[in-house]
Amino acid sequence: MRVSKEQIIEHLVRWQGILRLRDWHIDVHIVDQVWRKSGDIKVDDPNKMAVLMVNQTPVCDNLEEIVVHELLHLRLYGLSQMLEDLISGMFGNNDDDSRREFAMNQYYTLLEPTVQDLTKSLLALGGQGESPSWARVRKMVSDEVPPA
Repeated sequence: MRVSKEQIIEHLVRWQGILRLRDWHIDVHIVDQVWRKSGDIKVDDPNKMAVLMVNQTPVCDNLEEIVVHELLHLRLYGLSQMLEDLISGMFGNNDDDSRREFAMNQYYTLLEPTVQDLTKSLLALGGQGESPSWARVRKMVSDEVPPA
């Protein structure tokens, strides 16, 4: 699947309203180089600005899912920052500290599946009918199973 800015903006406008993010200015950037992610969001919280980045050829085969997933990260941004600050307060900012690394890994190990579950739930309630992307799990299977 290749994406266009117009497709992304269509989903963005709709879901900004649903997720009560209309007061945010969100720019769209299509990443047209090799990138392992399907999407990401960069946030300027004080100015309520963000850049939604979407891979030109994402692994995920449901563009609406990518947009909703990244908007949920924006919706949860304040909570994420608070937890990261708490971890830094407890363990410092040294990325080589195994305690800090463990705490951050635990946090992100919980964050991503939670955001993905919320994404799938929201899409089940109000998505445009596409099934959730199976691309990531299919890739895991193809990486493990040798060709016949």
